[in-house]
Amino acid sequence: MSTTHTYRDLFRLDGRRALVIGAGGIGLEAAKALKDHGAHVTCADQDIGTAQSAAEEVAGDPLQLDVTDAAAVRRAAQDLGPLDAVVLTAAMNVRKRILDYSPEEFDRVVSLNLKGTFMVIQQFGAPMVARRSGSIIVFSSIREEVVEPGQSVYAATKAGAVQLVKTAAAEFGEAGVRVNAIAPGVVETSLTHQIKSDPQWYQAYASKSALGRWSVPSELAGAVVFLASDAAGYVTGTSLRVDGGWTAIDGRFTPPTPP
Repeated sequence: MSTTHTYRDLFRLDGRRALVIGAGGIGLEAAKALKDHGAHVTCADQDIGTAQSAAEEVAGDPLQLDVTDAAAVRRAAQDLGPLDAVVLTAAMNVRKRILDYSPEEFDRVVSLNLKGTFMVIQQFGAPMVARRSGSIIVFSSIREEVVEPGQSVYAATKAGAVQLVKTAAAEFGEAGVRVNAIAPGVVETSLTHQIKSDPQWYQAYASKSALGRWSVPSELAGAVVFLASDAAGYVTGTSLRVDGGWTAIDGRFTPPTPP
């Protein structure tokens, strides 16, 4: 930390440029938090309407971007120029058991969650390495570690994304570029509507966490700001769990204890 700064400045992002890919839900809250800490934010999404709406909220720039399109990711990295932070939230899940999965569904999930992650790390990491600074933040999931029926391909891609993060951290580290993941638990978003619409399923997930509830997208924003800022200057190659204690708890039963 520079002698001209105080610890109060550790989380400030003034003058820095950030890109958030996947600008709805968690991505929107991440963009708001980055903006409120001083960053200029580009909001990217496959849906240009979502990108534009997010950009308006943070006085940033919209960008239509499909991370499964390697050429488009390459062009975006070139056109945007030097970035200080890149946040990738875009992902998808097809919730089916292994015996019911089709090859086409497998390819769709892997293409976005794994290939897309690789392309973002590769293409946006290259200019960061060249200028010897930057932070890449990939959203993983508790499914990188724990699973349930119907999560096979999604969980495999999230575990794979974490290994990409670790390898990029090892390869980019000597250039001063940090690469990390954030692993949320269950989050109240439009993508979890299927679960929320089933009261028993919804409550089962709520009770699995130590806090006894779901999270909301804004509760992920602090982790993004931390990993993008100088406060995390020595943090790389890790997966930061923001899961309400989900992965800390053994089972869903609270045994009786002696008085």
